[in-house]
Amino acid sequence: MSVYFEDLPVGHRDSFGRYEVQRDEVIAFAAAYDPQPFHLDDEAAAASPIFGRLAASGWHTAAMAMRMTVDHWSAQDVKSMGAAGLDELTWLKPVYPDDVLRLEAEVLEARTSPKRPQIGFLKVRTVALNQHDEPVMRQVANVMVGRRP
Repeated sequence: MSVYFEDLPVGHRDSFGRYEVQRDEVIAFAAAYDPQPFHLDDEAAAASPIFGRLAASGWHTAAMAMRMTVDHWSAQDVKSMGAAGLDELTWLKPVYPDDVLRLEAEVLEARTSPKRPQIGFLKVRTVALNQHDEPVMRQVANVMVGRRP
């Protein structure tokens, strides 16, 4: 059964995903996209007053959250049409190798497109939590979802 804009009203909540953060992936992502020492090197990370040990890039955390979201929405056949950007992206706590992440999402706003009646716009707050249920990232995205035909 497909999920359309009309199936995701304001207040709709969802908890999903499981992502095990791998050390090799943390280093590979950082080397390619965010080559700062505390994302690449144990000694440099240990010297950091913020991290204290090797930590994932915040951009990597956002990418892991995106992967979980796409996997979940694909499994539910959500008629996603992409996103129009983020209103907020906040990294709340470091993410470390061996952390296990999951997501909680809530629809904050819903409106239909005045120019394209087949599209609905959702404002969705997503929080990534680690295995201790500590929030590590929060974002508010403007998502486009197909309306029921």
